[in-house]
Amino acid sequence: MKTIGITLFTLLVSLSCWAGKAQQPNIILMMADDLGYGDTGFNGNEIVKTPNLDKLAKDGVVLQHFYAGGPVCSPTRGTCLTGRHHFRYGVYTANAGHLPAEEITIARMLKEKGYTTGHFGKWHLGTLSTTMSSKGEKRKPALHFSPPWERDYDQSFVTESAVTTWNPGIGKRAVNNPFFENGVAVDPEDESLKGGAARVVVDRAVPFIENAVKEEKPFLAVVWFHAPHEDIEAGPEYLAMYPDQGDGAHFFGCITELDEQVGRIRQTLDDLNVADNTLIFFCSDNGPEGKEPKGRRVGVTNGLRGRKRSMYDGGVRVPAIAAWPGKITPGSTINSPMSTLDYFPTVAKVVGFKMPDDRPIDGQDIMPMLKGSKEIRQKSIPFRYSKGASLVKGKYKLVLPENELYDLSSDWSEANDIADQNPEIVGSMKKELLKYLADFEQSHEGVDYDDPSFSPTDKWPNLKFD
Repeated sequence: MKTIGITLFTLLVSLSCWAGKAQQPNIILMMADDLGYGDTGFNGNEIVKTPNLDKLAKDGVVLQHFYAGGPVCSPTRGTCLTGRHHFRYGVYTANAGHLPAEEITIARMLKEKGYTTGHFGKWHLGTLSTTMSSKGEKRKPALHFSPPWERDYDQSFVTESAVTTWNPGIGKRAVNNPFFENGVAVDPEDESLKGGAARVVVDRAVPFIENAVKEEKPFLAVVWFHAPHEDIEAGPEYLAMYPDQGDGAHFFGCITELDEQVGRIRQTLDDLNVADNTLIFFCSDNGPEGKEPKGRRVGVTNGLRGRKRSMYDGGVRVPAIAAWPGKITPGSTINSPMSTLDYFPTVAKVVGFKMPDDRPIDGQDIMPMLKGSKEIRQKSIPFRYSKGASLVKGKYKLVLPENELYDLSSDWSEANDIADQNPEIVGSMKKELLKYLADFEQSHEGVDYDDPSFSPTDKWPNLKFD
């Protein structure tokens, strides 16, 4: 009788532990690089072939008013991992600053919750070597050394910055910019680096996912693709899919190659029977490259004003999807403003993570909206880049220093400045935005870390918006 009791107790404990593990969803954060709002099938592009992204959109929710954290690469990536504006920790633009060790990231959060963590693809939040950088000595590689293997990732396979989208181990983009696998540079002639850049990355991500499932551990997989950032090149089989597009075939082809790997990741989840317990986010890091669609730079914004490096929506409003079977209604759309700033607080709420301090978090938990709640977004979305700043609040967008105001609900292309007709709204939003910028400066000095020894690595860009 005693033996039966002990056995029953052991079984109950085991079932309890198993149930606890099952409740923690796997998290996958996928991101394209320089993919414009109109560069996917699910957002209406009739040329590019993205069947797997289109299926992900049908199986989840299309986020029709989703913002990258900034109009260039590195800032957006910082917001994804921290939920905090990139100016708070000195990542002002691409290839500037680094992700400080003092920042609490999604990877750190989930490791504390028992997850195994992996980062695959582009890093772009600091250098991966103390002696070299893809941007040369001016990048100060020793000062800005901030690799994922020192930022709470158990596994990593990354490049510091952009590589060619076909045969990524070679070419001018690969100079001083090798793939690092768990801190060790991979020989650029390694056969595993031949072919599509997306496949090269996912070749490492898939075994990570398989091992996590085998070990019965929830996982975080950050997969940041290189396409369609320059240098834009597609392999022969992908070029053959776009015979009438001239040089643009390279652009469309590398997106299709990326799309295939999105499908491969999802097939892996299906094969491992973990798809229903996996939350997936997909987005781009900013708008399309170039002043206009031309040559291999044929990305489009669907009529949004501006492109990469612009504070207008063409620079920061990007294609985005969220999917979680059984939790998010398939085939739905959301028009409420959302941002990469929202990833961190949303995941924190899902896994029950409590912040250890009161440092500002600029995003908000969007899971209720993803699940169909009609609640209105509470937090405004601030932007700052170069000599400009902007704020999205509800249907309005304020742009500084021009003091322009747009009603995004009726003015898709930001063509009708209504600031003169709405001085009270302009005044209120400007006050809020300037308060954000002042708070960013305080964070930049390290007050959020409660660490008197912290010293910012770069000078605060002291611009005034009168």
